[in-house]
Amino acid sequence: MDIILLILGIIFLLVGVVGCILPVLPGPPLSYVGILFLHFTKFADYTTTFLVFFAVLAVVVTLLDYFVPIWGTKRFGGSKYGSWGATIGVVLGLFVFPPFGIILLPFVGAVIGESLKGSDFPASLRSGAGSFLGFLLGTGLKLITSLVMVFYFVKEWLG
Repeated sequence: MDIILLILGIIFLLVGVVGCILPVLPGPPLSYVGILFLHFTKFADYTTTFLVFFAVLAVVVTLLDYFVPIWGTKRFGGSKYGSWGATIGVVLGLFVFPPFGIILLPFVGAVIGESLKGSDFPASLRSGAGSFLGFLLGTGLKLITSLVMVFYFVKEWLG
């Protein structure tokens, strides 16, 4: 049974890392499930504090990934219109042209929102760029979180 759980843990970790780049898969939660599979084997014995910390971290980073593009829009001078456009873009991006929709539609939404407000095109593009940079930041946070889980998985398994 330990070998089956180990294999499942490795699969979930790998899919979790891929999920950090492909927005349709929740990367950190999948990586966390991989940690849990290893925990229930003879290969690892994580503390309760460790497991709770990484569970909370996986949820927080996953949620942040949806809000960071909106923050980026505001940070680059976007208004409520740009933020709403980016928000609508995130939601639509989950369903339209996955996985590319969640990358492109917040940018497009922020640009359209700012344009509807009456901002000039360069300001609208700046707002969209903020949304895109926010997406990159969210992706980076998810990837770092999942890779740290991979590290602790390998450390326990081989250590």
